[in-house]
Order: sequence, then C-alpha cells, then structure tokens
Amino acid sequence: MAEQFAVGDHVRWNSEAGYVTGVIIEKHTQDVEYHGHIHRCSEDEPQYAIRSDRTDHVALHRGAALARW
Repeated sequence: MAEQFAVGDHVRWNSEAGYVTGVIIEKHTQDVEYHGHIHRCSEDEPQYAIRSDRTDHVALHRGAALARW
C-alpha cells in the first residue's frame, strides 16, 4: 500500500516538465470524474488533488507518485 497523505501536506511529483511541488487540497476515496476521465479511487488507493505552487494548476495523483516535500 502506498504512503497515505492528508489535506495540507506539501508534496512533490514528477511531471513531463520535471519535478513539481504543491499542496494537497483534496483526498478522494471514491471514484471521481476529473477533466472528462473517471479516476478509480478507494480507501486503500486514494487519489489526491494537488494545487501546484508555481502555476495554481490542480492535478490528480495516486500516493505512489508523491513524496513529502
């Protein structure tokens, strides 16, 4: 099981443009539609909505893609 994070945690992830940092603004534990796609989520494998520090863009990622920053 991937590490669990909480709303407010500052994290980093690798994107196409390099490493990005941001703050978790939401934790999803049930399937969620985001930008026209269904993201599968559960209590054991949540996905996190993260607001980028630099651009304010919001991305959705699994815990396995994130690291505390």
